[in-house]
Amino acid sequence: MYKIIFTRRALKDLEGIDKGKKVRIAEKLREYARDPLTYARKLIDSKIGTYRFRIGNYRLIFDIEDNDIVILRIGHRKDIYK
Repeated sequence: MYKIIFTRRALKDLEGIDKGKKVRIAEKLREYARDPLTYARKLIDSKIGTYRFRIGNYRLIFDIEDNDIVILRIGHRKDIYK
């Protein structure tokens, strides 16, 4: 199982999300941490990160370093790639 690490920017992004959606994101992250590459999609443009998770209308941009999932950004799908 992978360890999930949030950057400061990701934690700031998470503050702007309502509680119900935060709970759903946390549940899915626990599930995805078992085998992240099964659920992840590789990003075409790796400026903001290498992979993404899709959780409803939200996207989590992340990198994998050893046995750590480093969450870089969290945002709504319409805003995250800008």
